[in-house]
Amino acid sequence: MASKKQNSDQFELYDLRVEVIKGRGRFVCNHKVGDYFELSGENLSIPHGQTFTIYALGALLPLLPAKQRMTDHNDFISTDSEVACPDPNCGARFRIIRTRKRTFRHGDISAVPLKNEGKRAARD
Repeated sequence: MASKKQNSDQFELYDLRVEVIKGRGRFVCNHKVGDYFELSGENLSIPHGQTFTIYALGALLPLLPAKQRMTDHNDFISTDSEVACPDPNCGARFRIIRTRKRTFRHGDISAVPLKNEGKRAARD
């Protein structure tokens, strides 16, 4: 018999906060310690009056979907949280913080039906 989780189209992702922190050396980019952006699901928000360079964002983007997902405790994605600025002359670092879990439903974010969705609907 299938578990309740298997019969549900729900899944969880972490909300993330990415903060500028001091690394080694001086900043040469436009970073300011304490500046941040937040990621909730697929939505990125930057507080009014703050900026974030596209180069730093480009370095961070590949890691963010992995940090949003549940990972094994021993996986480096679970333990490593700092990323260096991609400019080798800049001392800024970025800390990725998992802030909370949020529940999503496949049907709310995708037009592609889950396999067996029609069979599940008939049972419900």
